[in-house]
Amino acid sequence: MSRELSDLYRSLAADADGRTLAVPEELRRRADRRARLRITGAALGTALLVGGLATGTGLVLAEERDPLPPPAAAPPPATVPASPTVSAPPTATPAPSASPSATRTPAATPGRTGAAPPRTPGNVPDRAFFVQAAANRTGLEPVFRDTDALPALCDARYRSDAGIVHRRTRNLAYKLPQTPQGYVPDGSYAHTVTLYRPGRADDFLRELRAAVRDCPAQPGVGGGNASTSRLRLLTDDGFGDGSVLFETRTPARDVDGNPTGGDEVRLVRAIRVGDVVTVLWEQGWEGTSSTRSQVDADSRRAVDAIEDWLR
Repeated sequence: MSRELSDLYRSLAADADGRTLAVPEELRRRADRRARLRITGAALGTALLVGGLATGTGLVLAEERDPLPPPAAAPPPATVPASPTVSAPPTATPAPSASPSATRTPAATPGRTGAAPPRTPGNVPDRAFFVQAAANRTGLEPVFRDTDALPALCDARYRSDAGIVHRRTRNLAYKLPQTPQGYVPDGSYAHTVTLYRPGRADDFLRELRAAVRDCPAQPGVGGGNASTSRLRLLTDDGFGDGSVLFETRTPARDVDGNPTGGDEVRLVRAIRVGDVVTVLWEQGWEGTSSTRSQVDADSRRAVDAIEDWLR
């Protein structure tokens, strides 16, 4: 055996002799202590794992049951008292001048505030004329004719006629409700409906009113004889957007042309509804005179027909 190996064994023997071997009871206590430490560590780890799972599950279930409340609103900033120092007023900046097209506003349509403007008709249809009440019908059908819409008024001229879009006139007879069926009519109308360009219908009413006022007497009318009719404006309201009512009075004559001492009275009413004017010129029947109540009733029907047409 080599000398180095011999020295190594001697050193190992000396070191082993200096250490005391533990008795069996001490070794058993050390093993039990290490076993208890391993069991305690495992139990603690299991408890931590179970607690973590329970906490996570509770959070998930709470999130599914109720949403988290929104964060509390931040308190409003404290109001800073105004400084007593008076500041100089700001320099006004001049507004740019608006162009004429920018400042132009559309004209309002009468009676249709806030609504889309009504359609503009191009002609006067049959339905613009009123339908007679059953009690006024004579069995004679209305006839459309190219005839005068108004009596002569001292050769008056109407500048508003230049604004006419379309005009139609019809003749129709009527009877009063108390007149039995089969008797001669009690009167007749020249009924005219005129469609004007915007603004010209109101011009026509003004011109007509002035024409009647300027013509107190009209010669050469009244049954085709040389009698003179007296004209007079009558107070009128409550029809359409405006109206003009006047009467003509002519000395009445019998079938032989002799004066009877009375007057034949004719009523003429022009009514504006928007850009439309409807005229009822009551012309009588074989010397009869106009009945105001009947003319009023038919005037209301005429207005209703125009409004229904323009809707």
